This record gives sequence, C-alpha cells and structure tokens, in this order.
Amino acid sequence: MELDPAVPTRVEFGRGGLDRIGAAARGHGTHALVVTGRTAARTHGYLSRALASLRAAGLRTTVYDRVSANPRSDEVDEGAVLARRSGCDLVVGLGGGSALDAAKCIAVTACTGGPTGELVGVTLGRDTPVLPLLAVPTTAGSGSEVTKGATITDTVRGFRSGVRGEVLFPRVAVVDPDLVATLPRGVLAETAFDAFAHAVEGSVARQATAASRDRAREAVVLIADALPPLLRGEDSPAAREALARAAVLGGVNVATAGTCLPHRLQQAMGSLPGLDVSHGRGLALLYPGWLRHTEERLTGGRHAGGPLAAAPAAEEFAVLAELLGSDTVHEAAERLIASAGLGSRLRDRGVDAQDIDTLVRGVSGNLANDPVPDADADYLHTLYAEAW
Repeated sequence: MELDPAVPTRVEFGRGGLDRIGAAARGHGTHALVVTGRTAARTHGYLSRALASLRAAGLRTTVYDRVSANPRSDEVDEGAVLARRSGCDLVVGLGGGSALDAAKCIAVTACTGGPTGELVGVTLGRDTPVLPLLAVPTTAGSGSEVTKGATITDTVRGFRSGVRGEVLFPRVAVVDPDLVATLPRGVLAETAFDAFAHAVEGSVARQATAASRDRAREAVVLIADALPPLLRGEDSPAAREALARAAVLGGVNVATAGTCLPHRLQQAMGSLPGLDVSHGRGLALLYPGWLRHTEERLTGGRHAGGPLAAAPAAEEFAVLAELLGSDTVHEAAERLIASAGLGSRLRDRGVDAQDIDTLVRGVSGNLANDPVPDADADYLHTLYAEAW
C-alpha cells in the first residue's frame, strides 16, 4: 500500500495478514514482546495465531496482555519491565489503538528505563533509543499503525496527552481487514468514527496539504459507503477492506497534517478520574458542536473570524459536505453519529457541570493547527458545555 513519503512505515495490507506476521517480523528481532488488550485478541484467537506465526518464523515470544481501553503509564512501565527482564528485542502491538499506543511507548521505555509518565506531552528526539515495532491493528479506526504518536494517561499527574516523535513510527504495519469481522457493533462504530474524524481534520487543518485532502476525500467516501451495511450486519470482505483502508489513510493524515481541536478536547477527558469513554465515542460527543462553530466562523456566520472566511478549509468543508450528500459537514456528521448509535452527552457519561472547568484546564497540545486557531478558555468551555 503506497503511503506518503514522510511516513516510513512499510504497510502490508491484505486478508490473511495476521498469519504472515512472522515473516514480516523476521529480521527486526529474535524475541518479540506481544502487547495486547486484556480479552479480545485472546477470545477471538488472534493472539494464538500471532504467536504461532512468530514462532514458526523462529522468534521467541513473551506476552503482555494488561493494556486498558485507555492505556495508562503504569501499564506501559509494567510492560517495559517485562520486556527488559525477558530480553525482548522487538515489540509487536496487536489490537486497537490503545494496544498499539501502549506498544509504542513500551518500545521506548524498555530502552530508556522510564518512567513513562514523564514522556506524556513530550516530543521525543530522533536519537531516542527504541525497540523495533510491528503494528497489527484489529480495528479500523485509530490509524496508529502508521502514526508517530501515542496517547497515554500519566497516572501520577492525572494527565492524558500524547507522546510523539519520529521514533514511534512502526517499522511494519500488517493490516488484515478480516480482523474487523469480529468487532462488536459499538466498537465498530466508535473506531470508524475515529477514522472519519482523522479524515475531516486532515482536510481542514492548518498543516493540510493537497495530498492530505485527497486522502481525506477518499476516506470519507469509503466510510460513508462501507459503514452502514456493516452496522446493519451485512458483513462483506469488500466493506471490511474499505474501512481498513480508510483507517490507514486517516492515520497517514494524522502523521502528516496532524489533528485539530476535537482531539485535544477528547484527550483532556483523561483528566477526569472515572470517566470511561473510548476515543471514538469521545470525539462523537464533541464533533457536532466543533463542526458547526468552525463552519460558521469560516463562512462568515455569527462567529465569523474575518480573514478566515477565505481559508482553504472553508472550501474543503463544502467539498466534504457534497461528497457526503449533505448541505454541511456538521449535518452529515450528526447523521453518521445517529445512525452509528453514538449520540450521547457528557452528562450521560457521569460528567457533572462543574467538571467542565477541569476538562478545560486539561487541554494540551497544539491548538494552532485548528482551522480557527484562536481558541481560548471561553471557547473550549462552550464546546464542552454543548457536548455536556
């Protein structure tokens, strides 16, 4: 699969790829730490197949299967200690975005000694030592298999943000669309919306390029066509391949064009202890308000931002809306959210109104990549309040 030249990851895309990961890993190490979640990969037989392929290729294996849905720094530290004690010289991430993000950070912390929490919110230097990483996504959404970042919660500071750096690019990504077939409907919807968000943001971000816009347009069409029948239970290899491809395209956009304000707002949800909401569902909570406010500002509505009215993002929103068969992108997103069963509010997830200030204080990262880069605390509060 052809990627942007700025993304060094080699992607092996195709059905049955899980059973070929041993060949993909050969030459990168001799003893693999396989990092995965607590249940899904084992329940569906993916872990046993991965281990069999690696062992058949002559690699030794050690399993770390304690990654949470929103990975924590203490889990990464535990995995890194296991890697060092076992003499692992390769990390294989097997799972959704959480498992892949944890695997990336374990690959670093196994070399640096940690603690991982100190890396949260940091951009790593090119000379940071790291174990080679093989990424095997079992969902179609995060695109983490081709990105240079990982989202982790620092359990000491109660702070959730990104660990970033060129060294976090996986050496190889093995993308097997058949693995999507076992996803529960809710997980399928959440992860696909994550891919949708990566496409939209990669098209309107300040760092967007002609190439990222082309990828975004392809991805939103793939998702719009493939997701509804899959959610209705009409499974097909073609639909699974479409979603898997859209996820990779979105991941490349994350790596090259970056993300916008919704990702910063969603990451800050990690600052609320006990708030258990997936990345994709968190984005769905925030997206209607962010899209509506941004479209209004860009096109001269009541929140108009003057010179921003002529920004390329305004034209791109119109293109995406047309591709999605809607007058506006926020209407198309609301329709997608409703059909996917992702329509809820922060208060439905146990968030109190007074928690909004905590969320605002937890926002970190690059806000200037948003198409409307003048976000202040009042605007962040407005977006959270509307999601609440």
